[in-house]
Amino acid sequence: MCLIENTRKFVSLVLENEPSTHDMSHIERVENTCMRIQEKEGGDLQVIRLAALLHDVGIVREHKEGGNHAEYSAEIARDFLAENGAEAELIEHVTSCILTHRFSRGMKAETIEAQILQDADRIDALGAVGIFRSLVSMGALRALKETIGTVKETSMNAYTEDPFDGFYDYMERKPFKIPERLNTETAKDIAEQRLAIMRKYLNELKEETSGEK
Repeated sequence: MCLIENTRKFVSLVLENEPSTHDMSHIERVENTCMRIQEKEGGDLQVIRLAALLHDVGIVREHKEGGNHAEYSAEIARDFLAENGAEAELIEHVTSCILTHRFSRGMKAETIEAQILQDADRIDALGAVGIFRSLVSMGALRALKETIGTVKETSMNAYTEDPFDGFYDYMERKPFKIPERLNTETAKDIAEQRLAIMRKYLNELKEETSGEK
């Protein structure tokens, strides 16, 4: 089995019971978007795919301990790739991509591979799937707070008394700010298409909840 498929199998086992939206379906959507962007923007495809597959593998630890899942993911990726015979240069490149991928940390991606991973991960917060993920994630975070007391400090809008208020706050703080933080022109084109869906949904939601419709 090749390194890519070995990695996919490993990550799917780690994230098997992942309760939020950093699950295997997210991982594979990010991988596919990375490949779509790479076709036009270039970059080392192996590095990009490995980084995409491993970028959230530390999320389970973050749920339990708090902290930064990008750092945990890079640590896990480093150990896994070394155990599977990857060369040191490949390991360093993959882990550097993972360390800079998080939207909330505002880190700068220095290589085209890291830029593509950042862009693809952010694009998965947009469009119809972005709406779905945000709502599922808010529910999961509220449940984790109630069951094990974990609070994600970068997602405080998940805990508002009125979930609608939290959702509107999230939308204002993240999705509509994503285009200005994308690196590649290909990603910006995809983002605009998806944002049109989100704008239409928000307009409908506000009309229906205002009592005017």
